[in-house]
Amino acid sequence: MAVSLRPARAEEAPALSALCLRSKGHWGYDEVFLEACREELTLSLDELDSVVVAEDGVEVVGLAQVLFEDGDAVLEKLFVDPSAIGCGVGRRLFDWAVEVARSGAATRMVIDADPDAAPIYRAMGAIDAGGVPSASIPGRVLPRLVFVLREG
Repeated sequence: MAVSLRPARAEEAPALSALCLRSKGHWGYDEVFLEACREELTLSLDELDSVVVAEDGVEVVGLAQVLFEDGDAVLEKLFVDPSAIGCGVGRRLFDWAVEVARSGAATRMVIDADPDAAPIYRAMGAIDAGGVPSASIPGRVLPRLVFVLREG
């Protein structure tokens, strides 16, 4: 699938937040689980300056967000619409995130992944670095992965 990337627009915040929930739902989570994740997956207007969207020429099919924290890049969000999963959109967004992280002088990109998405990040070169508590589901632990950007 040919996609182009561009910065997110303010008026897209509700639709992008809905895309995040649809993408999370792809892993088979029920409505109660998704509702518990809604706040964490809702994009605020303040966040949009760090978000890029992927378009297939007609509609938005994915998004990614990179933040910087304590010298690390953090892949805060990477979501692909279920209709576009398996079409290379996620890889294109991940490559964008790596480029942004490197341009920000980070030596690694930290990824707190959904357990079902962790194998995808591992296939792209990320390595396991422990676990972190979920911000949405008490008692749930997410895999933490690290993608090394440069030695140092």
